[in-house]
Amino acid sequence: MYARITPYKMKPGSQAAATKVMNALKDKIMALEGQQSFLNVSNDEDGTGYVISTTENAETAPETAEKIKALWGAFSEFLVEQPTVRSYDVVADWHSK
Repeated sequence: MYARITPYKMKPGSQAAATKVMNALKDKIMALEGQQSFLNVSNDEDGTGYVISTTENAETAPETAEKIKALWGAFSEFLVEQPTVRSYDVVADWHSK
């Protein structure tokens, strides 16, 4: 299992509007090749946040990367800058019972 972790910065106070956009894109997000899970955390006061996705793919295929870029494009009016996706090996994935 691998993780794509994307730090991002939104305009402060835009969390509610951006969340509506995200919810409308849920099916496209979850349909990304190899996608297993999606977690989005954010701080509405300063606009910082992280998207953490787990995937079964070690590397992001070029077509998937383009889809991810397009998904982030849907948030362009809220973003301070275009985020950069980083990939990692998952070394633990624990869940409480």
